[in-house]
Amino acid sequence: DRDIDINTGKEKSKTKSDAPKKNYNKYNTIGSDEVGTGDYFGPIVVCATFVSTENVEYLHDLKVTDSKKITDDYIKQIMEKVPYSAFVLTNKEYNNLNHETVNMNKIKAILHNKVLLNLLEKQYPYDKIVVDQFTPPRNYFGYLIDIPKKVTNITFTPRAEEQCLSVACASIISRYIFLREMYKMSEE
Repeated sequence: DRDIDINTGKEKSKTKSDAPKKNYNKYNTIGSDEVGTGDYFGPIVVCATFVSTENVEYLHDLKVTDSKKITDDYIKQIMEKVPYSAFVLTNKEYNNLNHETVNMNKIKAILHNKVLLNLLEKQYPYDKIVVDQFTPPRNYFGYLIDIPKKVTNITFTPRAEEQCLSVACASIISRYIFLREMYKMSEE
């Protein structure tokens, strides 16, 4: 099955969004996502959550799959129901890093590894670990080369929050924490 551009007559190249969607809802998953890496003034927040198959219907009822429709009350319910680990890297901490040896993807890889390790220590019965892909797996693990303890059994998935509820929850909780941190900063 080929997709031909009507104007040029040439075959259209497939984009990442054309990739077949996976459905992770039949698995107990740990998912990880981050917020704030494109912001100049805010912190970087990385979160990992554990979602069991038992919670899939509950989370769908809360509209977790559409973060634009989710209210603060629903987010608080998610945070009470879904185990999570989050880490906030403040602007001050970020500015203190040696930026000759550390780039944003390395920071994200280290923080994803950190929150994943925190959740794994609690020994939830997961089937898969899914990370919203921000760099090729080879690069991700290259960034962790000097880290003694690392999570390696990861499924990297572009646009994972659309396909995996644990990543969607991680994204929502990260954003919630990020906005709370931004509010604190504006108060100061």
